[in-house]
Amino acid sequence: MISAEEAIEKLKKGNEQYVAIDTFHTDVSPTILEHFAKNGQEPYAIIIGCSDSRVIPERIFHAAIGDLFTIRVAGNVIDDHQLGSIEYAAGHLGTNLIVVLGHTQCGAVTAAIHHDPDGYIKFITDEIKRAIGQETDDRKAAMLNVKQSIDIIESSLEIQKDEEHGLKVVGAVYDIEDGTVEFMV
Repeated sequence: MISAEEAIEKLKKGNEQYVAIDTFHTDVSPTILEHFAKNGQEPYAIIIGCSDSRVIPERIFHAAIGDLFTIRVAGNVIDDHQLGSIEYAAGHLGTNLIVVLGHTQCGAVTAAIHHDPDGYIKFITDEIKRAIGQETDDRKAAMLNVKQSIDIIESSLEIQKDEEHGLKVVGAVYDIEDGTVEFMV
């Protein structure tokens, strides 16, 4: 496994490649699939991202099959289900980097800013409202929401203080318009 710092650099370089090229190709041949079926997964980063169909972590970071352990939920909010998934990837797969990936033009953040929805989405928007307070700027609200999720992860998991293995939690915001990722480190 690689360190959290090495994983951040790998993600940054992957994002630079993503922004620089027009197409993305990844090997999903029977040989690769058989390799992962027999040998398991060894992701170098855990990505907690939004369910937005425009935000595809494997593409954004120019990652291949088996590289990222991706958890997606609208508004990249954190609850016990996401914490359990993070705990599994960090504790059982040895992944040292947790990235909470927000994005601009997030429908869940916009709903939290401008609406008071009913139904199950209210669980998501209420969480985001707690994170962003009165903020109405799209990017700033996304960053505040990411920060809230980081705080929840750090206060909820004992593994986040694992100095021996170098586990690290960082935030990032993906810009829908230009494809760049800004890391909040």
